[in-house]
Amino acid sequence: MKSLTPKEIVAELDKYIIGQDAAKKKVAIALRNRWRRQQLDESLREEVAPKNIIMIGPTGVGKTEIARRLAKLADAPFIKVEASKFTEVGYVGRDCESMIRELTEVAVHMVREEMLEAIRPKAAAAAERRLLDILLPPRPSAARKIYRPGDPEAGDDAPVAMSPEPDAEARTREILLAKLRSGDLDAREVDVEVRETGSPQTMQVFSNAGLEEMGFNIQEMFERFMPQRTKRRRVTVAEARGILEQEEAQNLLDMDAIVREAVYRTENAGIVFLDEIDKIAGHGAPRSGPDVSREGVQRDILPIVEGSTVTTKYGPVKTDHILFIAAGAFHMSKVSDLIPELQGRFPIRVELNSLNLDDFKRILREPENSLIKQYQALLATEGVAVEFDDECVDLLASVCEKVNASSENIGARRLHTILEYLLEDLLFEASEMNGKRVRLNAADVQKRLAGIAEDRDLTKYIL
Repeated sequence: MKSLTPKEIVAELDKYIIGQDAAKKKVAIALRNRWRRQQLDESLREEVAPKNIIMIGPTGVGKTEIARRLAKLADAPFIKVEASKFTEVGYVGRDCESMIRELTEVAVHMVREEMLEAIRPKAAAAAERRLLDILLPPRPSAARKIYRPGDPEAGDDAPVAMSPEPDAEARTREILLAKLRSGDLDAREVDVEVRETGSPQTMQVFSNAGLEEMGFNIQEMFERFMPQRTKRRRVTVAEARGILEQEEAQNLLDMDAIVREAVYRTENAGIVFLDEIDKIAGHGAPRSGPDVSREGVQRDILPIVEGSTVTTKYGPVKTDHILFIAAGAFHMSKVSDLIPELQGRFPIRVELNSLNLDDFKRILREPENSLIKQYQALLATEGVAVEFDDECVDLLASVCEKVNASSENIGARRLHTILEYLLEDLLFEASEMNGKRVRLNAADVQKRLAGIAEDRDLTKYIL
């Protein structure tokens, strides 16, 4: 886990998310507390529970992006799940425990990729040796004698010397190795033995019947019992290198070590972003009959957030120290509509502000991944240079604020639609404009978007 200070965490989040300083501060403290917990004695470390967070705010203000960037900063396993997809156990729908199984899968993938990167030089060297043996099979070092039943030592035929000049063979291999590394042999075709992979279609009938939710991959289980088969393929040297490197990397990987590290990371650094939690909150009115998609889901989520053990195909995973970040708009309900036990497991609550005109201007200009920079990079692939002057950006922000105010407020997501509509003709014709420079100003925005901004039937143009 990276030991970033809260100020450093906020500074990193500021590169991608505009505003929402209160939310950034709270998640920065929560992340730093995880590092602090790791520095404690083992006896006290187990007693320190994570302080889960509820983010309250309308869509498009940065709730998901804050959690996603936070996990990336910490190199922590992270998943985003929608609470509305779950139902109470025993009903058709996703099991709440599946979120922990998915988080463990993410952790296994992360650790596996890290270990693959670490062993890549060894795998490349081993693949290079195998490829060299395919191009120039080594000869036996000792002379082979022809067997005769009468007298094996003095047969009719003299011994056959297979390698009269070992130095010459070594020089030949060095020459081939140099050509192999320089890429001179990449187009040459060779025959390689490739491991056959099982057909996923054979198990498709069972995978949709709920076994996936049980956390067991039936196909993997069958592959362990069935012998590994290989087939000969004729490929280029460049393709063979990739195939052999992958096989050697698989041979070098220690899956037991990967699983141990992944389970540890899941339990001590995992982050679950539970979106749309307001959709499972009751509305305060008494209801008759089971409410399997609201209070039923809350009751099933509660033990996971409180701390329990979930069975996965990698073994049991404890959820006591997983950080849960819940989020919801809470337009039709309040946090107090959640069951009291679940409210108590989210002690930190923060309200995110709706975006205003200045926020939209900053969102278009400042983030490292701003939409303007994205479109400029996309069009640059066609050789088209696009510039937005300051008045153009200001007017785009103004249109976005106006449309959000007069129709559904979807926050910064409105900018995606507005910019796509503004640049539609340019994106369509860019392939025929190689080498041209385009500068967009306020008049271009006015010409393209003014009529839409004034039209009350905005759903025809802007979603």
